[in-house]
Amino acid sequence: MPAIEELEIADEPSAWCAAGFDVENCVCAVSRVGLRLTGKGEVRGIVGWTLGDAGPSAAPAPPHPNGAVALDHVVMLSPQLDRTVEELERQGFDLRRVREGPTPGGSTRQAFFRAGEPILEVVQAPEGTSVARDPDGAARLWGLAFTVEDLDESARRLGDALATPRDAVQPGRRIATIRPVAGLGPAVAFMTPGRGAI
Repeated sequence: MPAIEELEIADEPSAWCAAGFDVENCVCAVSRVGLRLTGKGEVRGIVGWTLGDAGPSAAPAPPHPNGAVALDHVVMLSPQLDRTVEELERQGFDLRRVREGPTPGGSTRQAFFRAGEPILEVVQAPEGTSVARDPDGAARLWGLAFTVEDLDESARRLGDALATPRDAVQPGRRIATIRPVAGLGPAVAFMTPGRGAI
């Protein structure tokens, strides 16, 4: 089964350091997943991934100053959810569940896959977004959610860069998004620990 080993992100390492992540040689290791920060380019955000086998992996990296301990999930936006699900299953990803119902982001359907340590959450692109306007276009990696040791403490450390924590879609969990003022390319959120969506 495929596992996300590394994500390539078109962001400056300095922006991630300012948001409380440890970065060494342009790589931010979050538990067992590497975030390779390649600098700003014509395209921002998550621009690629490296997949491996979901077997044993190296020891997890230590927590970051902002409290991040693991990559909880990676969000992929799709103009046609069913088509993307079929393609991911062809690639060996194991579909765990499909969720129907509204989300705070405006989507009404999500599919969840285990992708090594993190979950891959594929979201039907909400109406009006650039991804939804191109039904024949490709799905794209869009955002990240990190598990943090203590969300309230992370909020204190990041100050105005982190939105007010709120209830997450998963019962018993809370989430807070990093605001655009932090200068990160992808959508980034912090979440309390807990049982994920699958």
